[in-house]
Amino acid sequence: MRDPRDIIKRPVITEKSTDAMADRKYTFDVDTRANKTEVKDAIEQIFGVKVEEVNIMNYKGKFKRVGRHSGYTNKRRKAIVKLTADSKEIEFFEV
Repeated sequence: MRDPRDIIKRPVITEKSTDAMADRKYTFDVDTRANKTEVKDAIEQIFGVKVEEVNIMNYKGKFKRVGRHSGYTNKRRKAIVKLTADSKEIEFFEV
């Protein structure tokens, strides 16, 4: 089994994902080879919460050109994790 910190890369902090935190939904960038079960187990181990549901989206790399050099940005995978009603909240910002 892989280390949970290799599966979860970073939280996604945007205006839309911050609004979704009120509904107990948290957004993370995850490894491109991770499946829903691995993401669920990793979140539960790292943060000590219970996960109700996991949704995963794949993003293709964008075509970019700088002068005569061209290529693609890295592809990425994003997971939206919904916590159960009885689990505690995940704190991203320390006050």
